[in-house]
Amino acid sequence: ALTIIVAQVAKMCGFSVGGENLIDEVSAFAERLGDGAFDAATLAVGTASLAIVLVTRRIDRRAPSALLAVVFGIVVATVLGLGDDGVRLVGDLPQGLPSPALPDVDADTLRSLAGAALGIALVSFADTSVLSRSMALRRREHVDGNHELAALGAVNIATGLFSGFAVSGSNSRTPVAEAAGSRTQLTGATAALLLLAVTAFVPGLFRNLPDATLAAIVIAAAFSLIDVRAMRRLFRVRRSEFVLAVAGLVSVAVLGPVNGVVVAVALSVLNFLRIVWKPHTAELVRVDGLKGYHDRGRHPEGRVVPGLLLYRFDAPLFFANSRFFAEDLEGRIESREREGQAVRCVVVTAEPITDIDSSAADSLRELLRDLRLRGIDLRFAELKGIVRETFIRYGIDDGEPVQLSHRTTGEAVHAYVRDHGVDWTDWDDR
Repeated sequence: ALTIIVAQVAKMCGFSVGGENLIDEVSAFAERLGDGAFDAATLAVGTASLAIVLVTRRIDRRAPSALLAVVFGIVVATVLGLGDDGVRLVGDLPQGLPSPALPDVDADTLRSLAGAALGIALVSFADTSVLSRSMALRRREHVDGNHELAALGAVNIATGLFSGFAVSGSNSRTPVAEAAGSRTQLTGATAALLLLAVTAFVPGLFRNLPDATLAAIVIAAAFSLIDVRAMRRLFRVRRSEFVLAVAGLVSVAVLGPVNGVVVAVALSVLNFLRIVWKPHTAELVRVDGLKGYHDRGRHPEGRVVPGLLLYRFDAPLFFANSRFFAEDLEGRIESREREGQAVRCVVVTAEPITDIDSSAADSLRELLRDLRLRGIDLRFAELKGIVRETFIRYGIDDGEPVQLSHRTTGEAVHAYVRDHGVDWTDWDDR
């Protein structure tokens, strides 16, 4: 939104700016102002057009505010002859329709285009994905990102056959269309047909439309993309995601759209790894009157089955957290022993464990061996079928069967009590 606004404010001042990122554009904007490129008439038309859009939208969002601004710009430019005073006008559109043709591109050109094409594809993917999701959330609708991207790819292939340029979901045109009352894809089809009609029959229809009026319409649309309320909510409910959002904003501003998106995605992946590197774990206890087994940290009044440690690990097991899994489990065993309660069996309630990679399997095999040397059984409960099959395929038990058959934590507890002859009466049994 900021990038759009800076570029369009420059047009409202009577000049254009470019740059690899937002900072370059702001610097170029300040430099052009310092060089005296400012045009008062252009700014006046643009400011008036922006006021028309914003005031009309404030009065009634269903009113065609953009159309009113366009009519205003054309009338003012025609009556006052603004084109003769240096105000940039759209001018005549190219007349006629493009003819289909296969692009004449050699191998050297393809190599030079590859990097730019990848960048365009990445930005198009990010633009379309984020825009479609945000619009769908705003209107309480469902959007299929794969369908959106497949349609976008087909459109760009067709565009290339007609000497067009690459397009994506537009961060400016989509809010403009919605603000004007658009509700379905028929808007795009109608716009395409009207554009074809204009280029074919009346290419001079927008001859006297000031560029500043178009810039004002786009700026008004960009305002709707700035969601300060959502940022405040992120800051309140989850600071880590707020930091990611700010980092993404700064990355795009400093590095440009392509590199900024790459950095934002990389930071998001690293944040995910940070979360699963040391996930939440819990020792489970039995609370009188409550079904199931619960976190001892939240229920200190809960009862512990003598000699049994019920352990829950809330993440998939993989190379980054397998060491933490073993150390955390051993630490809880030692903590119980310091309390004077020797642990004879550990049951891992494994429902949150959705996968295990080979590195984690090696760590688990070592843990199993160490616990057996200490006379401690290691059992599992609530293993998903696909994870159980992975256990078997890795051969974690070294030929000695690991207890993987407990369907529920309750079954595992009853099996332990039976196998070890523990004196334990559950409130549910009473």
